[in-house]
Amino acid sequence: MKILIIEDERHTAKAIKETLKSYYSIDVAYTGQEGEDFAFENEYDVILLDIALPDINGLKVCQEIRDNSIKTPILMLTGKSDIKSKINAFNYGADDYLTKPFNFEELHARLQALMRRAPNNFCPDKLNIHGLVLDTASNDVEYNGKKISLRLKEFRLLEYLMRNAGKVLTRNMILEHVWESDTDQFTNTVDVHINYLRNKIDRQFGITLIKSVHSLGYKIVV
Repeated sequence: MKILIIEDERHTAKAIKETLKSYYSIDVAYTGQEGEDFAFENEYDVILLDIALPDINGLKVCQEIRDNSIKTPILMLTGKSDIKSKINAFNYGADDYLTKPFNFEELHARLQALMRRAPNNFCPDKLNIHGLVLDTASNDVEYNGKKISLRLKEFRLLEYLMRNAGKVLTRNMILEHVWESDTDQFTNTVDVHINYLRNKIDRQFGITLIKSVHSLGYKIVV
């Protein structure tokens, strides 16, 4: 899963990223314009958007994102807790509202809830394909009851493949969703990590779940 943080306070943005990086791939924008550029060019599962940005008010950024037909759930972050400010955020297109300072466990819970409620993007905590089970709540993976130890990027790659089971995912799609946006698109890191997964899943258990689609990309067999 991939999220975009639009937050001008760098220490706040860093704290959020450090707390959430074990669960998500994260891009960070420090201005409203940079945030809009990220949102228009990439696909995210949730956007965290501060209202008090230095160049463009976060409410306007939210409106611009919605005006461009982007339905990604938006969680607004602000220091204002009055009802009028909350209603205003919802009127501009926000899906949820969190007042600073906030508890990071609550932030994570709200992100998970937004992903589950996202239109056409139901995100269960546990995925199961032919005995391969991935649990996003505990970050555990197992095949027919036998645990599989994966590094973070391997886990995120497998999760993306399983959430899109049966669909062909190109290398660029995988890079954009699993890795940060500044990753070199000409790198072979996707192929390398696919091979890691095959070693730990397909080859270890004598199965074929991760399939190469010639000249296109990869998919999980359903």
